[in-house]
Amino acid sequence: MQFIYKRIVVKVAVKKIDDANVAVEGTIENKVIDTNVDKLAREAGKEMKVDGFRKGKVPPHVVKKLHGDKLRQDAEGEALRSLIDLGVKEAGINTADILGEPIFKKYDKKDDGIEVEMEISLRPEIKAEGYEKAVPAFKKPTATAKEVEEKLNEIAAQQAPFEKIKRKRMVRDGDMVVIDFEGFIDGEAFEGGKAEKFNLKIGSGQFIPGFEEQIIGMKYEEEKDVVVTFPEEYQSKELAGKEATFKVKLHEIQEQVAAELNDELAQKLLQDEKATLDTLKEKLKEQIVNEKVSKVYNEELKPKLIEALVAHFDFVLPNNIVEQEIDAKINAKAREMSEEELNEFKENPEKVEALREEVREEAQNSVKATFIVDALAKKEEVNVDDQEVSQAIYYEAMMSGQDPQQVIKYYQENNLLPAVKMGMIEDKLFGKLLGLDQK
Repeated sequence: MQFIYKRIVVKVAVKKIDDANVAVEGTIENKVIDTNVDKLAREAGKEMKVDGFRKGKVPPHVVKKLHGDKLRQDAEGEALRSLIDLGVKEAGINTADILGEPIFKKYDKKDDGIEVEMEISLRPEIKAEGYEKAVPAFKKPTATAKEVEEKLNEIAAQQAPFEKIKRKRMVRDGDMVVIDFEGFIDGEAFEGGKAEKFNLKIGSGQFIPGFEEQIIGMKYEEEKDVVVTFPEEYQSKELAGKEATFKVKLHEIQEQVAAELNDELAQKLLQDEKATLDTLKEKLKEQIVNEKVSKVYNEELKPKLIEALVAHFDFVLPNNIVEQEIDAKINAKAREMSEEELNEFKENPEKVEALREEVREEAQNSVKATFIVDALAKKEEVNVDDQEVSQAIYYEAMMSGQDPQQVIKYYQENNLLPAVKMGMIEDKLFGKLLGLDQK
């Protein structure tokens, strides 16, 4: 097809590669670029301020002299966009179906212009039919009475308070002790190594290795020298790797008293004054089932379902999206490589290409699965709004002891929210297909 651009004829050839990819070839003549440069120089001259000229009256030749390279670059970009627009129009492509940026196969600057060859990728058309057959059958897990009782006892133990022992005995593993201690290195006390009436749970690992173990067997009001060595990687460089002697005095031993299994415990745990022990057992039963379902979903059902759906659907993939996924997988592998391995790949481009081919099938399946999930989510009317995404990130941050606002800000600044949303849509969709969302 011929394209009239500023009375200059440009030839563009379009070829359909497959249902998701179109090849566009053309030449951007220097006359077109020169015309663009003149136009951009005139426009820039109306805004520029240069000594010796009134603002807005800077001649084009002065603008070109000052910013020639930048103008040329912008002019080439404008001409290239026009070439792409022409190719899209010639191919009869709906711009809403175009995915990502074109893949440039050729961009050669010649004496008379620039020869361009590129691929434009399109959103594949997926017929969301018959996928129900790909859903694996499974038996939903249950919770036994024994598992519920064990869970109940575990929670009761966690809620058990520490109380001073009624009869004096030696310290045991798991006790809470109240101690005074002061640390010395080479006979000199060091900063931060002293405390009085300090509560320490034996076996918690709160102190450096060897300290808590030496407290076991101590008796009330006993004083003892505890000798330990600070780890080499200890945060304080002044103490790292050094042997220290702690003078310890034991004041009190406390042990946990098992919480009573009754309605009062249920009301405390569920924050509901109307709750009963039976209510708590039902909640624990539901929790156990959910934990089992989550385990079987992540380890078995989800991988099986993805594999089955990828095998069920047959459609052409957009090449540029596949190449982007390959790039992502290569970058992930590169982050795990040693400097020596990275240098070997830099010096041997053929090894990089071999690695790209090695991960190509995995990348194709990953891209295919993404498009399938998107199509089926629309078909099944599965949605996740932005508030749900924020709430999920907030909850995960709270559970891991992080600042939720800072975590959400990090996700926003690194453009990670779309990936989180896609993952949530995927799990919501698969849950619906598998019947896991049914109570």
